[in-house]
Amino acid sequence: MASPSGALTFAAAHRSRFVAELADLIRFPTVSADPRHARDLERCANWLARHLRSIGLEAVTVVQSPGPPLVLAEWRHAPGRPTVLVYGHYDVQPVDPLGEWRFPPFEPTLRGQDLYGRGASDDKGQLFAHVKALESYLRTAGRLPINVRCLFEGEEEIGSPHLGPFLQRHRRRLSADVAVVSDTRMLAPELPAITYALRGDLGLELEVSGPRRDLHSGVFGGAIHNPLQALCDLVAGLHGAGGRIAIPGFYERVRRWGEGERVAMARSGPTDAQVLQEAAARDGWGEDGYSLYERTTVRPAISVAGIVGGYRGHGVKAVIPSRATAKLDVRLVPDQEPLEIERLLRRHLDHVTPPAVRSSLRRTRVSRPVVIDLGHPALRAAAIAYEKGFGKAPVAIRSGGSIPAVGAIQDVLGVSSVLMGFGLADDGIHAPNERFHLPNFDRGIATSIWFLDEIAREAFEGPAAAARMPAALAEEGRP
Repeated sequence: MASPSGALTFAAAHRSRFVAELADLIRFPTVSADPRHARDLERCANWLARHLRSIGLEAVTVVQSPGPPLVLAEWRHAPGRPTVLVYGHYDVQPVDPLGEWRFPPFEPTLRGQDLYGRGASDDKGQLFAHVKALESYLRTAGRLPINVRCLFEGEEEIGSPHLGPFLQRHRRRLSADVAVVSDTRMLAPELPAITYALRGDLGLELEVSGPRRDLHSGVFGGAIHNPLQALCDLVAGLHGAGGRIAIPGFYERVRRWGEGERVAMARSGPTDAQVLQEAAARDGWGEDGYSLYERTTVRPAISVAGIVGGYRGHGVKAVIPSRATAKLDVRLVPDQEPLEIERLLRRHLDHVTPPAVRSSLRRTRVSRPVVIDLGHPALRAAAIAYEKGFGKAPVAIRSGGSIPAVGAIQDVLGVSSVLMGFGLADDGIHAPNERFHLPNFDRGIATSIWFLDEIAREAFEGPAAAARMPAALAEEGRP
């Protein structure tokens, strides 16, 4: 089996080039939510494909879809060894508010040990760590210790709406023993983490409409119900006392965790003070009886991501708008089903919408919550790789975020995922001044190299594999 030592030496020697290539990748303004960037997404996909060919991967293909293209690649010359599916996404969040950026979001800027730019951490930097690990192995050993398939998509930030059907059509081509996904965070620069649970996500747009046209608020104010005011009332009514969601039946399927799980979470996860520091917030908010970490991981949430309605220009305009819209972000936990929650929300809104206006709900994205078995053999390989790459054993944590691909890969391909995050809580993902801490990029590459080596030693069938618990994670003892 090829030794990782040469690959590690190669990665260290070519670090400057790797960072420059990452900057090239970040320069593509791949905002999947904005149709104006469709051509940028295509250009980025083609750049990725050329790069994958240049490092020695094979069967590299840019696959067109109803959305942005997908990029596939593989190397399959290790008979009898496991196959790993490397997943990542090259699309990014919108950059608003642009005025709060210290540097242009698509002109990567190096300051100290941080590389600034939209997508630097989420997910181009983390994705690229695996690409550079593959290159380092292929350039030195001429081969990989395992079989690898790569799947990079361009619409994760809008919920991966076309990924599930794509996986259905290409199940045979994408078959693997395990998937590795690096789109999560560590607890600190020196404290790596394996994420074992993700919340589900339900994106909705709530529109309230009233009169057929905007009306003069002096002439009609107090006589015609204002859709924007009604929308605000509906949004405010989504929560009741103590931060609890006020939709009948909403909590019916929420899984209850035992005291052992809560103690383990308190031991391995961030404290309330750390969460507030990461959020740059003075006080917490939410459901009574739970820590802030629990509220963001094992409890569901509804957030208002934006409200649009009425006059938004300079100065004052005396108007009652004819319609207003709120963007809702619903985060779900096991065993909540997104479509069932949507039905409950529709029923609730039908009941509480004032008769003078009309409300409608449109689904924009959906993904199920995921819990990963910590006894999976690939997590042993990941734990050992982290310890070798970062010099410290990882902890097991939950994430309040969602990665639609993880559930889709599990449901369609029947493959579990290893969530090996290299990002930090203060990377500013989804916010202005996003950055990637480059020591994490370096260690992420090393960890990925070690993971390729360790995964080659794992068995994926039989009772020995099923019973194997990663040594570094065993003390977490999940129920």
